[in-house]
Amino acid sequence: MMKKILSKLLLLTAAILLAVSCRQPAKQTGTTPFQTTVRHPDWSRKAVLYEVNIRQYTPEGTFRAFEAHLPRLKALGVDILWLMPVYPIGEKNRKGPLGSYYSIRDYVSTNPEYGSMDDLKHLVTRAHAMGFHVLLDWVANHTAWDHTWTKTHPDWYEHDSTGHFVSPYDWTDVIQLNYANHRLWAGMVNAMKFWVTEADIDGFRCDYPGHIPVAFWDSARTVLEKTKPVFMLAEDEEHTALLEHAFDMNYAWELMHLTEHIARGKEKVSALTSYFNKQKKIYPPEVYRLNCITNHDENSWNGTVFERYGEGAGAFAILSFTAPGMPLVYSGQEAGLNKRLRFFDKDTISWNDTVSRTPFYRNLIRLKHTRQALWNGKEGGTLEILSNNKENQVFSFLRIKGTDRVMVIQNLSSHPANVTVQFPQKKESFTEYFSGQTLEIGDSASFQLSPWKSLIFLSNH
Repeated sequence: MMKKILSKLLLLTAAILLAVSCRQPAKQTGTTPFQTTVRHPDWSRKAVLYEVNIRQYTPEGTFRAFEAHLPRLKALGVDILWLMPVYPIGEKNRKGPLGSYYSIRDYVSTNPEYGSMDDLKHLVTRAHAMGFHVLLDWVANHTAWDHTWTKTHPDWYEHDSTGHFVSPYDWTDVIQLNYANHRLWAGMVNAMKFWVTEADIDGFRCDYPGHIPVAFWDSARTVLEKTKPVFMLAEDEEHTALLEHAFDMNYAWELMHLTEHIARGKEKVSALTSYFNKQKKIYPPEVYRLNCITNHDENSWNGTVFERYGEGAGAFAILSFTAPGMPLVYSGQEAGLNKRLRFFDKDTISWNDTVSRTPFYRNLIRLKHTRQALWNGKEGGTLEILSNNKENQVFSFLRIKGTDRVMVIQNLSSHPANVTVQFPQKKESFTEYFSGQTLEIGDSASFQLSPWKSLIFLSNH
């Protein structure tokens, strides 16, 4: 009997250890204990992120030319500027005339096409003076074939059986770094620290971080925060351990793809209820998620918001601002960007010839800033799904933080909807954000919604 009990205990212990190990990122290696617990910078709690494509932003494609747009972006209301990679681009095996932003030849200098280090510092200093915070895009998984490390530290790279460098996937313009070599860790962290100490950068958006051990990112944040509090965004949705010890926020890709499918009639609106209920089980309230309907990859490779969302683009932008998470605005999105920007060549955004969406996004940003129920992480409100009689067509929910309530009702379809929404609170006075109409809502309320119509009701308190 005792042998049977011991045998069962051993099996149970093995199962627990296996379950724990399966929750780690695929490339988690080493035995270094985690050093950090993520604490979001205070300035991030109600922030809106704006992605800056320096190459395509102006005809000049320089830091100085972009700097002239800062007053306009301040008026728009965005808080954090994420600069796509600003570093020299590899020439060996380059794709296209200008190469990929993500093929890095030198981690500690600027792309001369964009300007000098002093130009970048000037941009960051002015942005800080205007109340912005600035993130750099960091590419730690791979480098260009002609990065300086290929000569000084070839052992920091993966090699094939013949001793040659290897490219990840079909990314033939870059080569894979090897994080099994811990000497690489110090070199990479020192390069990141350079930008915090020399250019006063406030953090990093990290490209493809899930292939790299969490312990590396944990050690990097530990070093960086000895200089200043930083904000870290992971281009990842798979490895949740990244959010425990290194990163403030990851991508809500599943939500973006789900909304695309709803816009095209490939999914029912009721799938949003299942999605948000699942997220509550996966992520604790303090975690930030990045909500977007476009970014540099989506725009260049998959289409503009109008190609991907059609007439529903505005409705799903509203959802990205009112659902839990930090909203992202990509370069030109506020101007109604209606073309796919070429990725490896110059393709300037047209700021004058497009249909401006600036007032629309300015209103959404103002709403985000002024209603605490919509703030980020645990500083914001919980999401409560409101049932309605058109759940395959209409999505309705409530964000609650203390006495602040924001109710959102959206017809996410191309057909009109007469909908009755159940409201589980006592009778309360709300004002609709766009129209200014005041409404008393008790147990339920009925609405006639045109296609893609959104209503945002704010509690009067």
